[in-house]
Amino acid sequence: MSTAERIGLIAGNGRFPLLFAEAARRTGVEVVAVAHQHETSDEIANLVSRVTWVRVGELGKIIRTLKQAGVARAVMAGGISKPRQLSDFRPDFRGAAFIAKTRSLRDDVLLRGIAAELAHDGITVVSSTLFLGDLVPRAGTLTRKAPKSREWDDVRFGLEVAREVGRFDIGQSVVVKRRTVIAVEGIEGTDAAIRRGGELGRGGVVVVKVSKPGQDLRFDVPAVGLTTIEVMREVGARVLALEAGRTLMIDREAMLHAAEAAGIVVVAVE
Repeated sequence: MSTAERIGLIAGNGRFPLLFAEAARRTGVEVVAVAHQHETSDEIANLVSRVTWVRVGELGKIIRTLKQAGVARAVMAGGISKPRQLSDFRPDFRGAAFIAKTRSLRDDVLLRGIAAELAHDGITVVSSTLFLGDLVPRAGTLTRKAPKSREWDDVRFGLEVAREVGRFDIGQSVVVKRRTVIAVEGIEGTDAAIRRGGELGRGGVVVVKVSKPGQDLRFDVPAVGLTTIEVMREVGARVLALEAGRTLMIDREAMLHAAEAAGIVVVAVE
């Protein structure tokens, strides 16, 4: 990859866009960012060569910004909270036209559609883990301790349930205990689902997070991080099972260190 390359970053919330920008900069790639007001961290401005702020739905402004910067490839990193999508949606003309012709408001349909709009204007959306391969775990136990036999039963059961739930685009995570579903992730997100499930299960629960069937990992990568471990510690959760090769571990080393300190087992499963 040429050190003169310039890549676009369509940034959402969380640490993911910041990690991408840092990793790209380390490889000598210039990053031009489009960031979302009230969602993307202000820190993004310190990690990229330029940043343009948009409101949710301003698709035309996003495309114009990247084209004017001479960007040929772009990534989408970080999400937009569902409440923000519902309450603060302010589309420009192109954004409104896109929504009018989109038959579904499911995340995967919207993201694929946005990628197609960008491609129409000569901008290819590539994997958001482009420079972050070390943060996507291979199969295996990632902490020193492995799950106990009963916990492995819950992991396998949780995988089956989570994949079935994922077909309906409800969420990517489930909380289980003794082969009983305690909580399913909905619009509130993974951490809130863990807190609810841990409280209802009175501790000792297993958290399973997977990608949805057919999920496009260019821009929709399941992610966990330090906050995930902290919430699990607060509610006494015991095991976090991730889908190997398809889950991003934000701040992986710090996350696993925190898990060890809290007595939480982390595994990546096929």
